[in-house]
Amino acid sequence: MTIRVAILDDYQNVAMTLADWSPLAGRAEPVVFNDAFADADVAAAALAEFPVIVAMRERTPFPADLLARLPNCRLLITTGMRNFAIDMSAAKQSGILVCGTELLPYPAAELTWGLILALSLNIPHDARTMAEGGWQTRVGQSLYGRTLGIIGLGKQGKQVARFANAFHMEVLAWSRNLTAADAAGQDAKRVELDELLAAADIVTLHVVLNEGTRGLIGARELGLMKPEAFLVNTARGPVVDEAALLEALNGGRIAGAAIDVYEQEPLPADHPLRRAPNTVLTPHMGYVTRENLTLMYSQAIEDIAGFLDGSPVRVLNG
Repeated sequence: MTIRVAILDDYQNVAMTLADWSPLAGRAEPVVFNDAFADADVAAAALAEFPVIVAMRERTPFPADLLARLPNCRLLITTGMRNFAIDMSAAKQSGILVCGTELLPYPAAELTWGLILALSLNIPHDARTMAEGGWQTRVGQSLYGRTLGIIGLGKQGKQVARFANAFHMEVLAWSRNLTAADAAGQDAKRVELDELLAAADIVTLHVVLNEGTRGLIGARELGLMKPEAFLVNTARGPVVDEAALLEALNGGRIAGAAIDVYEQEPLPADHPLRRAPNTVLTPHMGYVTRENLTLMYSQAIEDIAGFLDGSPVRVLNG
């Protein structure tokens, strides 16, 4: 018997080419969905018949009410070993096994530095100017000797700190549980959040989204930043109050922002952030590399095979 497998949110249409699906031949039929579902009703209607669903990170949320409307689902795979958009206990109560995959540890930190360089050196603006036939119009800012403030010195933040050392930057760090000794181990100085915001030339966010970090950077925090400072967010959109950020950008209260994550994703075409001055916006690309997608889809295939064989692997709600 062949079961149908829904492959969700494959925006670039690469799921079938970046991994070898032949081990599931005759056992599972992949069905690829390239576009995001407009809402939970559309998702429920599209997925109701599928016993296996492969979700790409947190692109499609699976709260309890949606899970209850998937009567045939028995295996839900999330790429990555952590997904706050899936109600794990509700899945278990509904008899849905949730399994994960590994993620490479470095792509998000690499993108962070791409954004920092793009913003500091005006790279996107200058590239557009050249394409339009122009020449020099702006003056960039060097990173050497400047101060980087890292909010969240965990797995990603530590990698970002190591890059900063290579640029000969001073590194300040803050998170609620960070100790001075742990910061010093990354050649960083542990300071309180307000001090970091006031001193940093570039503030970069690397915290997990939870109730303690939602809205962590709001109007008050943005007001503490220097007018010539930049904000970089490759963590999660709701860590920053988007309305407050728009006010700060449009009012020139900070010099600019580089953003990869948003309150609503995909970001609507008419969203005001797309028109905000001095911004570099990317479409949540922090984990979207060829190597990472190959790893995730390959391990999703292993998850499906393990489930079909009665020996599930990387179970998250067991």
